[in-house]
Amino acid sequence: MTNESYIMLSTLSACTTGALIFVATTACFAQRPSDQKVAELQTGLQQLQTQVDELSQRPELQKRDGRAQLADVAVFAKAVEWMLRHNEFPQKGYADQAARAIEIGLQRGKELQAKAASWETRPGVTVRGYFSRIDGSVQPYAVTLPEGVNPLSGDRWPLHLKLHGRADKMNEVNFIARHEGKPLPKDQTWIQLDVYGRGNNAYRWAGEVDVFEALADVRRRFRIDDDRITLHGFSMGGAGAWHLGLHYPAMWSSVGPGAGFVDFYKYQNQTEQRPPWQHETLGIYDAIDYAMNAANVPVCTYGGENDAQLVASTSMVEAAREADVDIKLLVGPGMGHKFHPDSFKEFMAFHKEKSAAGRRRGMGRPEIRFTTRTLKYNQCDWVTIREVDEVYSPSTVEAKIHDDGTITIFTKNVAALSVDRNVGASVVIDGDELPCRTAADGLLPDVFYRMSTDGWEVLGYEDSRSFSGNPDLHKRHNLQGPIDDAFMDSFLCVVGSGKATEAADNRWVDWTFKRFENEFDKWMRAKLPVVADADLTDEQMQASNLILFGDADANSVIKKMMPHLPVKWTEDEIIIGDKSFSRADHRVSLIYPNVLNQMHQRRTGTSGPLRYVVLNSGHTFHEKDFKASNSWLFPRMGDIAVQKVTRNGDGSYSEEIVWGANFDSEWKLR
Repeated sequence: MTNESYIMLSTLSACTTGALIFVATTACFAQRPSDQKVAELQTGLQQLQTQVDELSQRPELQKRDGRAQLADVAVFAKAVEWMLRHNEFPQKGYADQAARAIEIGLQRGKELQAKAASWETRPGVTVRGYFSRIDGSVQPYAVTLPEGVNPLSGDRWPLHLKLHGRADKMNEVNFIARHEGKPLPKDQTWIQLDVYGRGNNAYRWAGEVDVFEALADVRRRFRIDDDRITLHGFSMGGAGAWHLGLHYPAMWSSVGPGAGFVDFYKYQNQTEQRPPWQHETLGIYDAIDYAMNAANVPVCTYGGENDAQLVASTSMVEAAREADVDIKLLVGPGMGHKFHPDSFKEFMAFHKEKSAAGRRRGMGRPEIRFTTRTLKYNQCDWVTIREVDEVYSPSTVEAKIHDDGTITIFTKNVAALSVDRNVGASVVIDGDELPCRTAADGLLPDVFYRMSTDGWEVLGYEDSRSFSGNPDLHKRHNLQGPIDDAFMDSFLCVVGSGKATEAADNRWVDWTFKRFENEFDKWMRAKLPVVADADLTDEQMQASNLILFGDADANSVIKKMMPHLPVKWTEDEIIIGDKSFSRADHRVSLIYPNVLNQMHQRRTGTSGPLRYVVLNSGHTFHEKDFKASNSWLFPRMGDIAVQKVTRNGDGSYSEEIVWGANFDSEWKLR
């Protein structure tokens, strides 16, 4: 079975009558409807799920465009199923919203059965769906179409990508109710994408991927002008705009963050520094560390005069100024945590002006000033940071194209980089002059440069091909950790068919897996993709990050992986480098390159992205962090950690991280 087929079956299994599994959670029952109303919703959902099942068997709906139409129906079933399984009825009227979602889904299903889809180019707001590569789930977004949008014409439309604020009572059903069927706003001449972001996570982790998967789905359906994409949001959406705007500065014609946090320590009034492995990884998301990247994209930020979150905007403006970069700041006079009407007009006028001008891309961007704390975010226009010397330390590239066709680049904490070969004839990196356009026989789109003991060197064709394959398993983009990064791409939980030697290990592993299963289902809005160790295929291993639960006795995949992991088990101890911990009350979790994945590619002569393996961990932050604040959704265990565990009377566990670390740039312990 192909990985695509596996994902499809996993996704559609959530849309079958037999898949109605209701998980007990801590959801709000404040306005729980009557048992009769719940029964009516269950009956309606079963009808809709049956309809989706029947549609999924139609060959034309297995093709790309057909899958999009199928997702546009299945997303309504998913919305109601998740409301019921988590008992999410926080306010009066949510049951009616669910009934309306079922009604819309059934109507769309009937249209598809008749090979029609009236909603596809209808002006105004409609909710759409897509199947996520992360876990195969169907996720919603809303799109607003102006009059005259025709995917078959040559017209390309500007797009506004809008990020919602934190809304604890908003689930998929309520998201649908807020958007579906709303009229086109007066004078709107752009397509608008409102993302769901998998709920309330400040567009981190799967929430971040949701933004780009929804954007990709809109691009597949409509002709979008990639030089005229505006990103903006308010409150949590503002935090998301800071994050996505400055981590991906080459994507937007302008960025508009309103009243969103940018600095964990300041926002949470933290005076004590987190443990080193956590402190380092805060640099993944603290937007304050990326202020210089506003040199690459116009930014207009807003805060109310009396809003405590105004400090986020003023802090970013000051940090950017220190880097000799300007950010436009609007302050709403006398306002709290909302837009002043006049400020909003000025805010939107700024973005309309930048959209009209369009973004200068590629060689049209003669100067780049880019910084990052992680190889996860490593590219700006025609320059890509490939490797760094010190992980989670600032890496910077300042590059300029000169009139004579030469490029000058100054770097800090960069061990390897690449340049689009078309931007210049030659390049001078930190004083070392090297060829560009003719390098590597002119055969590859990017020219690779690597720091050696003698300075910067350019790679030839064969070395460039080898470099791209990452034969030495260095930290690279999407292979840089920490543990939580494994859940930003296709992943598959592999559970053991056997039993661990120690019963205590079995109990903790089972509890850890169940906690991850419940938390991901509730807070990331999807079912975990799971396979037994005996059923794992080579194809699945190549297509997904593997999340392994158990030990070498319980899980045959862990047994195969053991010789390649930086941890050893004896009968009594866990050994990591020169450290040892008692197995009686300690457990280890880690992320590491999947060496079996690489060995398979070498053996079969195939290529593809290298994957992670994770041992005994889901996300390293938990339910209390999701409930508290989005700013708490940062990695707790880095790349590897040992926890002391104590079993509680109710069967749960108390965990204390007694040691943690982040591997260096070569995936070794420092």
